[in-house]
Amino acid sequence: MKTLASTGATSPLPPWQYTRARIAAITREAPGVQTYALAIDEPERDRLLASQPGQFNMVYLPGIGEAAISIASAPGEHPILHTVRAVGNVTNHLAGMTVDDELLLRGPYGNPWPLQELVGADLIIAAGGVGLASVRAAICQAVVNRQYFGRVAVLFGAKTPADLFYQADCEAWQAAGIDVEHIVDQPCDGWNGPTGFVHQLLADQPMTAATAIITCGPEAMMRALATAAFARGLPPDRFWLSMERNMHCAAGFCGLCQFGSEFVCKDGPVFRHDQIARFLEVHQL
Repeated sequence: MKTLASTGATSPLPPWQYTRARIAAITREAPGVQTYALAIDEPERDRLLASQPGQFNMVYLPGIGEAAISIASAPGEHPILHTVRAVGNVTNHLAGMTVDDELLLRGPYGNPWPLQELVGADLIIAAGGVGLASVRAAICQAVVNRQYFGRVAVLFGAKTPADLFYQADCEAWQAAGIDVEHIVDQPCDGWNGPTGFVHQLLADQPMTAATAIITCGPEAMMRALATAAFARGLPPDRFWLSMERNMHCAAGFCGLCQFGSEFVCKDGPVFRHDQIARFLEVHQL
């Protein structure tokens, strides 16, 4: 099996050890969504940069609180990128910060996307809304290792055309041989693309039992995508999803992210569908 290009170790810092980061740049992606480029000059930088696609950091604003945020940057990329929607106390305060402000990070945490074991497969990478941030690093790694995968498609759905972010990235991915499809559920004047939901894009995608799907987004979207994929013969063990839960400690201590018998912070956030299917069937678990 080919070994994908990667960077260094993946072991996290001790659970409660923070690293200071400076906001080097802020990019407005969509209404209420911004990408923060976080520069780190401390000795622990290399371990934070050794994150793998699908992992997350805990972003801490002293005096405000802490939030689990997916790592959008590729392994080894610096500054570290976090794309954040302002929806709660921590993220709303983060939205009010400016370049050169400082915050604290700890991580990386969680299980990554299983890209190494998917070498040679066709990949469908599907995302809804800010879930695209969780799969961005996986797409970047597929681009760098393009020769080790078959067909790669990115399916991205958003509420409106204005919510379709990473447009420059999408153009670069297409130039690298990645198929990129967009869909919105609330079109506006000038929108010529498809209207509906992400799982509807699956109908036009070539698929075999050896295809692999990775996805992150609203749980309703991921359930619909799984149903559509399994109806076309995809085995449940070829479908991976990233769960979003309220994670407070990132070490499995507090129990806030418990999902059935699993803890999203340490057993996820990436799960293979057949491993958690029995929990997905329980409404509002």
